[in-house]
Amino acid sequence: MRPTSVPAAGQIFRAGHLAVRQDVRMGDEPLRSAPSEPDPRVYFAAERTFLAWIRTGLALMGFGFVVARFGLFLHEIAAVQGGPPPPAGFSRWFGIGLIGLGVLLTAASTARHLSTVRRLNRGEPFVGRPTWLGVSIALLLVVVGVSLVVNLVTAA
Repeated sequence: MRPTSVPAAGQIFRAGHLAVRQDVRMGDEPLRSAPSEPDPRVYFAAERTFLAWIRTGLALMGFGFVVARFGLFLHEIAAVQGGPPPPAGFSRWFGIGLIGLGVLLTAASTARHLSTVRRLNRGEPFVGRPTWLGVSIALLLVVVGVSLVVNLVTAA
């Protein structure tokens, strides 16, 4: 009785870049053929992931610009209404921080994408795992969200 992980005689399956065939004439030893062309869908998936990170970086930079300029908008409103300008809040520095985060995210995702494509070109196995980039951005957004809620609750 054969283990379930061994293919039947004559059956071909793909393992990464190698096609492995179980051959009756050669006994139970698998034959490895020459490396074949990798599936282009893998490269397309890597590119889609990279483009999603690019969109996220652009969104952070755009949102950072809006936040940084919000303080200027409040000063203009106060000048039109003739009232005293509001105190300089943290909107400028928070916006600059978001822009910087967007730039760092874009740079890190570019490096990660290039590394992934190099690994795919060399035929190395690619094991999906959580990225430090995604986890760190998620944790940062949790901290930002909680701080904004605390700020809004205490200001009211």
